[in-house]
Amino acid sequence: MCCATGISLAIAALSGQLKSVYLNQGMGTLSFFALGLYFIWQWTHGGQTLPMKTWRIRVVAADGSALGPWRALGRYLLGWLWLVPGWAVASLLQVHDLTLGLLLLASNCALLAICALFDKERQFLTDRLAGTRLIVAT
Repeated sequence: MCCATGISLAIAALSGQLKSVYLNQGMGTLSFFALGLYFIWQWTHGGQTLPMKTWRIRVVAADGSALGPWRALGRYLLGWLWLVPGWAVASLLQVHDLTLGLLLLASNCALLAICALFDKERQFLTDRLAGTRLIVAT
């Protein structure tokens, strides 16, 4: 979520409209689609985003073949499901500020790590459901 969100936050901070970014559904929708295009393009053209290149990991289909656009789209959409548990916790506690972000981060990272620890191949649930897997890039 780096480019689109980072640019919109920088513009909002410089213009003194930081709160409006969080309330602006249009910006959220634009970011969602811009990020989707970025991830789907990167995963279908080499299997790596820039951070994945740095960490030397690559995403492939479960059989080891390159990702097609539909599988990449599925992986992207399933990746957003990791936010649901954090949103549920924050809603139950009626939290709507920085604490919300910290709750989302902590609960979702914990769930992500726990699921990967118990998976026989150490794959994330997102990858398991999407029919993809992360491999070491050579």
